[in-house]
Amino acid sequence: MAKKTDYRQILAEIRQEIKDKIPSGTLMPTESELASLYKVSRPTIAKVYNILQEEGYVIKKPGIGTTVVFSEAQNKYKFGLLLPGPGESEIFEIIEERFTELSQKNTFSCLWNGVASGNAYIRKELTEKYCEEYIREKVDGVFFAPLERISNAEEFNCSICRKFSDANIPVILIDRDIVNYPSRSDYDMVSLDNLNAAFEVASHIISAGCTKILFIYRPHSAESVKTRIYGIAAAALTHGIPFTQHDVCCGNPEDTDFIKGLKIDKGNTGIICANDSTAAVLMTTLSANDINITSDVLLCGFDNMKYDEHLKSPLTSYRQPCIEITDTAVELMLRRISNPKAATLTINLRGELCIRGSSKKLK
Repeated sequence: MAKKTDYRQILAEIRQEIKDKIPSGTLMPTESELASLYKVSRPTIAKVYNILQEEGYVIKKPGIGTTVVFSEAQNKYKFGLLLPGPGESEIFEIIEERFTELSQKNTFSCLWNGVASGNAYIRKELTEKYCEEYIREKVDGVFFAPLERISNAEEFNCSICRKFSDANIPVILIDRDIVNYPSRSDYDMVSLDNLNAAFEVASHIISAGCTKILFIYRPHSAESVKTRIYGIAAAALTHGIPFTQHDVCCGNPEDTDFIKGLKIDKGNTGIICANDSTAAVLMTTLSANDINITSDVLLCGFDNMKYDEHLKSPLTSYRQPCIEITDTAVELMLRRISNPKAATLTINLRGELCIRGSSKKLK
């Protein structure tokens, strides 16, 4: 190996050596050993190995080291991931880990440029950048979770998909569509069955004693929010509970003025949030405004985040089937590659309602 200092050059050289002559199962040199060889810092080599793992060439295991998992037979296809970074959502952290697992034992490798920034407009810029990179790389397909929380989300997401279509690169949508519900795009999609999930959550909170339901979501949220509103409305209709547009509230859960404007009937109201992060913040704001969980209101969310059970009132939430979503997305991609003219499919998967203290019966 020639001694080079730029991580991109090191990455390209090691990647090529793995392709050409390093058999699958080979234990690679340690990060310290390679750092010494290339005369770079150990974090530089760690970055190289992390990228190689994301691409499906190696796997890093604590106590064992970095092992080659690439073989030409296993890596017939190269797919690009356009997903939020793991720092943004536990859901996508699980999905990305599953893509890595599948790429190590299946018929594809993955290129991933996740964006952990909490700023939606930074994610927008980077999504455009990585879209162009994937087109230049001539990937065989792209898994795309459309952006949310930007004012022109539908227009932007459609433009990204058109670029891939113009390059004859198939796209599988994950978690949400690129157009406003109930419209449907021409791209295959796999997601949580939001309609059924919201129906289950609302039915549960009604059975716990609520005769009034509020649904709360942040501005510019994903289109899946609309599906959940319809699911709540169906549950309310089924159980004879009123639910109108006045009960659908868009705002920031940390905003005290927004909270004071909510039509809360203490002792009778159940609040369903679009996701757990909204519910967790709302829980704090409600408490600061002398509104207590279980005695005044019940509270539920979606996603089943790890922190849910550690909140002041452990949060009832609907778990997303992340592993199943990933596996199904790969199946849809392989189907689309083998038959580009196949009918567009929408796969909605059921998750699980995880009941905790925030939705105990009203006192």
